[in-house]
Amino acid sequence: MAKRVLVTGAGGFIGGFIVAEALRRGYETWAAVRATTSRQFLQDERIRFIELDYSDGDALCGQIKETVNLMGGRWDYVVHNLGATKCVNFLDFNRVNYEYMRTLVDALRNADAVPDAFLMMSSLSVMGPGDEKGYKPFNAKMIPLPDTRYGVSKLKAETYVQTLQGFPYIIFRATGVYGPHERDYYMMMRCIKAGFDFSVGFKKQLLTFIYVKDLACAIFDALESNATRRKTYLIAEPRSYTQKEFRHIVAGALRKRWVLSVCCPLWVLYAVSAVAGFIGKLTLKPSTLNSDKYKIMKQRNWSCDTTDAVRDFNFSPRYDLEKGVAEAVAWYKQAGWL
Repeated sequence: MAKRVLVTGAGGFIGGFIVAEALRRGYETWAAVRATTSRQFLQDERIRFIELDYSDGDALCGQIKETVNLMGGRWDYVVHNLGATKCVNFLDFNRVNYEYMRTLVDALRNADAVPDAFLMMSSLSVMGPGDEKGYKPFNAKMIPLPDTRYGVSKLKAETYVQTLQGFPYIIFRATGVYGPHERDYYMMMRCIKAGFDFSVGFKKQLLTFIYVKDLACAIFDALESNATRRKTYLIAEPRSYTQKEFRHIVAGALRKRWVLSVCCPLWVLYAVSAVAGFIGKLTLKPSTLNSDKYKIMKQRNWSCDTTDAVRDFNFSPRYDLEKGVAEAVAWYKQAGWL
């Protein structure tokens, strides 16, 4: 029989690609969504949808028990991709990124439905500021010191599963994820298409990326490996890029010959982020620029050591930034976004 996988946050940018990869590998694929979740990129008729209420632990446990009984067995794997990256305050980050995950994990345990592996999508943001003198890459053995509300909420979730004796967690701390359907890097591509590229700070910055299809493949490679349980991995393309290199690659994919580079001082970014964050609190609508985003953009070193992932599940991204951007730009053009 085909193995079963449950993907939470399936309606999001990354979630849709995780579901697609599960189907490609022949899994019986369950997509956890909300009633209001868009299913635009979840059109395959093989997908089995389930609506889960993470705010009520007892109800969630009962729902999992009922579903497991109907299936005739538990899910072999759970990929917990549900998360919030933009919130007005820490309470919202904490509720979605920590409390919802804890409720799901507790429900799986109480329903006697703990999978063979539970892969939690975390973030490189849990690491906090890196080495901005010698530019030593992050590695998974370093002590996390997050300086953003988002990073703190993700670290709380990581710590919870790590404290559960015998719980078969796998933690992925992914760097910046890009690809078709994604909107943050898409906005940067739009600016470059318009002839402008905005960067911040005058000190050298090393950026890392992972193409969404490579991330989805890595998730299942890790799940299918026997060497990954109760371990944490950094997930990124092996090399780093400067903002200039990113601009050049995007401009090439867009066939844009001339792009004006505008470098914004950090104090200007700080002021704009503070005002935007204040307005977001007044309107109760998350702003793209806020205190968290300022700290992320301010950080100079995002380089990663992925040795552990290479060793344990042969992590080897197929897409470098040039190939990934070219494929993403082609999709954006076909979809009428660019």
